[in-house]
Amino acid sequence: MQDGISSDAWLELRLPADAVDEEAFARLCESLGAAGRALETRAKTGDAEQVAWFPLSAQSGADEQAARARIAAAVALAGVDASAMRLKRLQDDWATAWQQDWKAMPVGERLWVRPSFCEPAPAGRLDIVLEPGMAFGTGSHPTTRLCLEAIERICAGPNPPRTMLDMGAGSGILAIAAARLGVRRVLAVDNDPDAVDACRANAAANGVRVDCRLGDAPPAGTFDLVVANILAGPLADMAPALAAATGRRLALSGILADQAGRVIAAYEREGLSCRRTERMEDWVCLEMERA
Repeated sequence: MQDGISSDAWLELRLPADAVDEEAFARLCESLGAAGRALETRAKTGDAEQVAWFPLSAQSGADEQAARARIAAAVALAGVDASAMRLKRLQDDWATAWQQDWKAMPVGERLWVRPSFCEPAPAGRLDIVLEPGMAFGTGSHPTTRLCLEAIERICAGPNPPRTMLDMGAGSGILAIAAARLGVRRVLAVDNDPDAVDACRANAAANGVRVDCRLGDAPPAGTFDLVVANILAGPLADMAPALAAATGRRLALSGILADQAGRVIAAYEREGLSCRRTERMEDWVCLEMERA
């Protein structure tokens, strides 16, 4: 601790989603040591915002003002107009404030994603319950929805996968959905210890078995299906490792439509072919297979 700053005190940064692209926002958050980030859409207005949380105890400088100045400077360097930035201190019940804008939702033909405080799935839908906390995702972002729909489609098709790797698992929503859809062995990997803890807790809450591990690279061996919802740059960089882990099928998201060509080319060099592209808003999900 420094000068009485509590580890329970945080700074929340909010920027309009159209003020900075998601990949640039991710780099900004990493440079500042954010504890987590999310893309949030207000249920009442439909406005989207990039949001990040910074523990004050981890910020450089002797006081909150120094932390605010450091964050504001980084935002300015990212080319964002200072008037678009909202930065405020959060404490006490802040961690549950996000609940006001999160509601249950149908995804695809069979899935129903909800927070634990909403009613269970209606008849004919598979219930997926999440308690992700501040930073691990609720399934409302187009990239997550596209991945969920791809997993459902692949699991419903011929020769469904018996094993799946979820790389960059976050809350574990994709891994849990795969387990609920009948995949027998599901491995979820994330490089954030808090995400791994969240994944384990969510898997237990859904009564499914998911092997949740800390790591930044796929394990040895191959999987019938590999899923990665990250960002285009890291996905292109990870092409050799993710392709090596892919036994049959690969689903990639976190990709803006104009970035798809670069990602496809990276995986084609590793012997995979793009069989299907699905788009939602500005985002795409690529379904690839062994050539």
